[in-house]
Amino acid sequence: MNKYLPFILLLFFSLTTTIPVLALPSFAASVPVAVQENNFYNTASGLLKKYVKNGLVNYKELQKDKATLDRLVQQIGSYDLNKASKSEKKAFYLNAYNLLVLQQVLAHYPLKSVMDVNGFFDKQQFKVAGERLTLNELEKKKLLIPYNDARIHFALVCAASSCPPLLNEAYTPQQVELQLQQQARQTLRNPHFIRINQREKTVLISEIFKWYEPDFLAEAPAVTAYINKFRSTPLPENYKVSYYTYDWSLNDSN
Repeated sequence: MNKYLPFILLLFFSLTTTIPVLALPSFAASVPVAVQENNFYNTASGLLKKYVKNGLVNYKELQKDKATLDRLVQQIGSYDLNKASKSEKKAFYLNAYNLLVLQQVLAHYPLKSVMDVNGFFDKQQFKVAGERLTLNELEKKKLLIPYNDARIHFALVCAASSCPPLLNEAYTPQQVELQLQQQARQTLRNPHFIRINQREKTVLISEIFKWYEPDFLAEAPAVTAYINKFRSTPLPENYKVSYYTYDWSLNDSN
């Protein structure tokens, strides 16, 4: 037995010292590796809270923080959606649209209207989660068509005064449905967006309801019926409904 003792001790020593080493790869594999930029939504919310008030944007001050916005746009370009849920994709694309609009405004600021920029919506392409898309393509192909959710029209803000007020926080995968519901409710109760004249018995509504009428009629028998879904006080049935002219002047708090 004595001659085998050194080998037994060596084997015992090897086993006791290698087991933890063998366990290390298993432990490391259980630690999640950050595929996405974890701070994307927090950083976007921080930026919006700082420069958006009452739905308007302080572009003059935002210029001083352009580096933060540029980093967010870089994250939009490289964002990995391969394993993303439907809610994550929805929140991501909503934020992508609004942040890209802000960046493009700053690229031409001072600016009276985004309509003064050739191809603002339909020619200028952006890298979005690895794809090249215009703002119009982002709106239609990534949001309106896949989700069939008319509330999206109150979340996308095209930097115009007649747009719905810009939310001063990022849409998040966990809260996007609640945020969309709240945004639709607040927009459709806003007297600037839905203009009721009791003396003349008229209601003026945004041209958004004319341009995207099929989206609203897919969810209600009439545009007014869709609006009433989100109002505490329904639109009067005997009032005449028409559209006010869309104001494309910049949604600038200055």
